[in-house]
Amino acid sequence: MVFSHIMNLYSDNTHLIESLKSGESKAYTYLVDNYHHKLCVYAYGLTRDHDLAEDIVQNVFIRTWRKRGKLKSEFSIKSFLYKLVYNEFIDQYRKQKNVFPLEKKYIEELTTIIEDNDSSAVEHLIGLVKKEIQNLPPKCREIFLLSKESGLTNIEIAEHKNISLKTVEAHITKAFSILRIKIGPKVDGILFLLFGN
Repeated sequence: MVFSHIMNLYSDNTHLIESLKSGESKAYTYLVDNYHHKLCVYAYGLTRDHDLAEDIVQNVFIRTWRKRGKLKSEFSIKSFLYKLVYNEFIDQYRKQKNVFPLEKKYIEELTTIIEDNDSSAVEHLIGLVKKEIQNLPPKCREIFLLSKESGLTNIEIAEHKNISLKTVEAHITKAFSILRIKIGPKVDGILFLLFGN
């Protein structure tokens, strides 16, 4: 009952921030327990490296605690944490460009998605796109994943599947068309997030 009362207490955004600012360790524990896994999933979506994702999230929690005095109660702590994870990812990317074989366009797509959405919505969008890819017609899905996931060119797919280049292009176009109808214009950015191409 006591634990439940504490959880209900900190589920209020303003109260949680005020408790963090006053240095309450229980508030920090609640923050970590409640957001660690979600932030790791999000960070992995950005880095595609489990260890690096853990490091980024760890840094974000440490930084949040150290700078807790500067938190503002009107800010959403959830959006604040996701934004910090994103900023930490960009910092890592700039420091170690060789670690991330990402194109400039990839970063731009990520920035647009983050700015256009509540950051936590990105995690939901990733799951939605993955689900819709699995719902594609079997041949269409296979060829789309050979292109996106395996990184094969259309010619390589045609040779591998022993089909014409036009058939490959038709399946990929169809996949994009279905995904755009189901997800909307953000699908391109999410595909960059998932596959980096």
